[in-house]
Amino acid sequence: MPVTSAGLLLYREGEVLEVFIAHMGGPFWARKREGAWSIPKGEYDAGEDPLAAARREFAEEIGVAAPDVGYADLGSFRYTSGKLIRVFAGAAADFTVDAVRSNTFEVEWPPRSGRRQSFPEIDEAAWVSVTEARSLLVAGQRPALDALERFLATVAE
Repeated sequence: MPVTSAGLLLYREGEVLEVFIAHMGGPFWARKREGAWSIPKGEYDAGEDPLAAARREFAEEIGVAAPDVGYADLGSFRYTSGKLIRVFAGAAADFTVDAVRSNTFEVEWPPRSGRRQSFPEIDEAAWVSVTEARSLLVAGQRPALDALERFLATVAE
């Protein structure tokens, strides 16, 4: 059974469609920009409600509760590794966060040093245009942007 994650893709419509995404923390991603951002998400267990898991993971990664808005299920998207991410989209034009307060993870750093250091899972989050998000997001999550645009097109009809 593949590893499954659930995430929230907040969006706001204006002159351009924007999404709220997060830069992954830790030394591997520190100097990377393109392909180093993610939809705030995390793993969930079989039997757990994916939307509830997505809301929990958003709070853990961003440091504030997910906005209390309606969420649309955009579907599941498969990474080349086989991992699946289920994405829920919510209109949250007024959502802001002063500072990201992410949970942390521990890793040996520098490599083979025997020293363990803690790093935030997420070190930055921002509203960006969908166009910019296409290059910033990790490749396996980019199809969720197409799904969001399809969803919004059907809602507008």
